Amino acid sequence: MRTVIVDYGSGNLHSAAKAFERMAAPDQHILVSDDPTEVARADRIVLPGVGAYADCRAGLMRIDGLAEAITDAVIGAGRPFLGICVGMQLMATVGEEHGETPGFGWIPGRVTAITPDDPGLKVPHMGWNDLTHCADHPVLKNVGVGAYCYFVHSFHLRTDTPDTCLAQADYGGPLTAMVGRDNMVGTQFHPEKSQAPGLHLISNFLNWKP
Repeated sequence: MRTVIVDYGSGNLHSAAKAFERMAAPDQHILVSDDPTEVARADRIVLPGVGAYADCRAGLMRIDGLAEAITDAVIGAGRPFLGICVGMQLMATVGEEHGETPGFGWIPGRVTAITPDDPGLKVPHMGWNDLTHCADHPVLKNVGVGAYCYFVHSFHLRTDTPDTCLAQADYGGPLTAMVGRDNMVGTQFHPEKSQAPGLHLISNFLNWKP
């Protein structure tokens, strides 16, 4: 079994790879790659992302065939997919950071700026926050409501379909913390930096059979 963490110049790949390697079983191999052929062969795909939505999308599209390979594997072949931070946001229909930029369109909704009700709360939303309103989902086993996870973001995904929102966090109002449907999930927080809850989530994803 092979999990490919997609390298397109927009992620903290070292810490992500170490966390996935730590939680992988002996027969689960973790590979960091920007090769569309490796993505096409992968049993599971992880798309990280750090930075601005438009920049991440541009970085993905610069590698010939990579976005198509991800789509074919996830939508065509039904391989399990995990998007992290901007990798999750790219699952949306469109992002509004630095102008409107299309996403994969897998989770209907828009990536919009965080606007806390409390003017004392700073943006970006940075640091530890607990998860609220968690759905019953296999990837959230042993994570759930109250788990403290690590966030760094100024935008979040506002879903058009409430059932695709698996978890939220409160930061002067609800923020989407996790989305999912079918064989795909995405976390706004960084599981690789979220200590025990994040490692549980990574383990769940590596063993998830949607």
